[in-house]
Amino acid sequence: MLSKRIQSAAVFIPICLLVVYLGGWVFLVAAAIILGIGAWEFWHMFSQTEYSPNVFIIILGTICLALSRIIPNYDYSSLIFSVLVLFSMAYHTHAYEHGVKTAGIDFCLTLGVIAYIGWLGGYIVALRFLPEGLYWIILSILGVGMSDIGAFLIGSRIGKHKISQRVSPNKSWEGYLGGILFACIFGAIFGMLIDPLSTSINAGNGFLLALAVSLSSLAGDLGESMLKRQFNLKDSSHLIPGHGGVLDRIDTWLWAGVISYYLILWLWIK
Repeated sequence: MLSKRIQSAAVFIPICLLVVYLGGWVFLVAAAIILGIGAWEFWHMFSQTEYSPNVFIIILGTICLALSRIIPNYDYSSLIFSVLVLFSMAYHTHAYEHGVKTAGIDFCLTLGVIAYIGWLGGYIVALRFLPEGLYWIILSILGVGMSDIGAFLIGSRIGKHKISQRVSPNKSWEGYLGGILFACIFGAIFGMLIDPLSTSINAGNGFLLALAVSLSSLAGDLGESMLKRQFNLKDSSHLIPGHGGVLDRIDTWLWAGVISYYLILWLWIK
């Protein structure tokens, strides 16, 4: 399992960094594909039960909502989300009329996926389009990635005190603290290296942003684990060897994206 994780990471990390570096439409298309697959995995978990959220609304709505944040001159995200709420209600009301007994819950599930993947995912997209967004998104996403690596390395060796026996029995407080340490070291070093090229990033705020995203990573990870435990699933899919599905990778990104976006806007962009 560890060898598969390393091999997959060796392939996907350079590709992701290249996509982020290129930015523009390349980044937008890649973000749409990743978030669309994550939304599909979320739908697929529920579709194996008696519930029937609408996959078309979920995937298209997630992509449109996520990409709406970077439309020039106006933020259309609120308008698009409002339309999705109305359209979803109309669709599931129609479904109930035609015999779907779970239509009310299906409506809530459809909107839940769109809000979780699309609304929060939009902040990851928006990060790239901030001033110096290339540096900010690398700091944020790699920061939470370093937290995952540190948590795994430390937790697998000395982890004894379990965080959540029911939701994620393999996670320990030692691993969580180790992940924070790894992320903070990365953030400080990255900020120091980028400082000569940047007007807003330095070792200090690199450390602070990495600290913030690593603190939040546990909540994102446990939240997705809770969803999988509902259906006795280990992974959201088997798309990425050794890692599971896309949703298993972006669960912490979703938290990191929104937290980073507002911290950067409030504290560090002049």
